[in-house]
Amino acid sequence: MLAVIPVRDGALPAGAAEAAAEADGRVLLVGSRTAETDTTGLGHDVRSVELGAYAPAGWAVRLRPLLIDHDVVLLPSSPDGRDLAPRLAHSLGRPLYAGAVEVGSGRVVVSRGAGLELHTFRPHGGFVATLQPGVRDPLSGHAATTAVGAVDVTEHAAPTTPEPLPDPEIAALLPPDVATMDLSEAPRILGGGAGLDTADRFAQLARIAADLDAAMGATRVITDRNWVGHERQIGTTGVVVDPSLYLAFGVSGAVQHTSGLGHPDHVISVNTDPHCPMMQMSDLAIVADANAVVDELEGLLAERGAR
Repeated sequence: MLAVIPVRDGALPAGAAEAAAEADGRVLLVGSRTAETDTTGLGHDVRSVELGAYAPAGWAVRLRPLLIDHDVVLLPSSPDGRDLAPRLAHSLGRPLYAGAVEVGSGRVVVSRGAGLELHTFRPHGGFVATLQPGVRDPLSGHAATTAVGAVDVTEHAAPTTPEPLPDPEIAALLPPDVATMDLSEAPRILGGGAGLDTADRFAQLARIAADLDAAMGATRVITDRNWVGHERQIGTTGVVVDPSLYLAFGVSGAVQHTSGLGHPDHVISVNTDPHCPMMQMSDLAIVADANAVVDELEGLLAERGAR
C-alpha cells in the first residue's frame, strides 16, 4: 500500500498523517513545493514528486507509471484527495472505494448512509481508496516507531505526458468559510448538546462560532430532533473531527461523541453536571447553565464589536 498525499505549496492536507499511518509509513508526496513539506512523523519511506500547480487530470496520467506496481493506492479524504482519487482510479483502471474508515490489502470498510452504515468490501486486485480523517490514530503502527523526526525524502523526477490534458481552470482560490466548511476540517468547533434548550440556541451558537472564526457542531440527540442537519453531527455515527480547540455547551460526553473528537489541543466544557464525561476530559470545566453562558458570551462579543 502507498499513501499518495496531494501537497499545495508545501502544506499537507487534513488527514495526511492518518493516511500515511494506514499505509504503514510508505508515502508519496505529490504537488507543489514538496521539498519544503514538513515530514516529521509522517513515515519511514517518504518520496516526493514535484508536479507544480494543481491539475488533477494531468497529475493522474503522469503519476500512473509510479503507482502501477502498488496494489493499493490510498489518499486522504481531503478536498484535493477526493478530487484526485477518482482520476487516479480511472488512469490505473481500478475501482475506487471512497470514504473508507479502514483499508487493508484485502479488506476495505466504507462509511455509507451519512455515517449510519459500515459496508465491508473484499477487493480482488488493485484499487484506489480515500481515508476519512479522524478514524485512526496517526501515531500508531510501524510509522510511529520509525518516523520520530523529519526523514530524508527521496525526490523523483515527474513523469511527462505526450500532450497537455484538459483540466479545470482555477479562477480564484478563496479561504474556507467557517460557517459552511466541512466540519472534519474545522480547526475550532463550538459544539452543543442536550443541555441547550431550544433549536434557536443552535442558530445563536452558529453566530457566536462565526464571530470566533469557528464552526458549529452538535451531538446526535440534537440532529435526531432535527434542530441541526446531520452534516453538523460530531461523533462516530456522524462526522469525525480533530480540531485544535473544542468548546462544548451542554454536552454530557456520550462515548460515540467523544470517540469522534480526535485529539483536540484544548477542550472547554460548560455543564451543570461537574462529573459528566465531557467535563472530566476538559482542560477547563465550567459548572454553569450552558444556556446562560451562551447568552453571556454573545453579549460580550456584541460589546466587543460595538467598540
